[in-house]
Amino acid sequence: MSVMEITKDNFEQEVLKSEQPVLLDFWASWCGPCRMLSPVVDQIADEVASAKVGKINVDEQPELAQRFGVMSIPTLVVMKGGEIAQQSVGVQPKDAILRMLEG
Repeated sequence: MSVMEITKDNFEQEVLKSEQPVLLDFWASWCGPCRMLSPVVDQIADEVASAKVGKINVDEQPELAQRFGVMSIPTLVVMKGGEIAQQSVGVQPKDAILRMLEG
């Protein structure tokens, strides 16, 4: 499954009402660590069929960043059943992100 762009318009449908876990990547184009993490998130989206992966540009979606209390980016959030299951800040290795999805 490819990475979805999550906006305030599709957030409820794609994230809150999702039957699958959802990995959210809060990022911005000017953020160096975000650019380092992006290919890893893309790989996970391609390899993990049991979860959705979405990216939220904090500059374009400040309401969503505020809703999750995102102060630093990159921030990764795993949502399960409309609730935050896991959250991490900063660049994470792929295996740690996969563990977040499983946890």
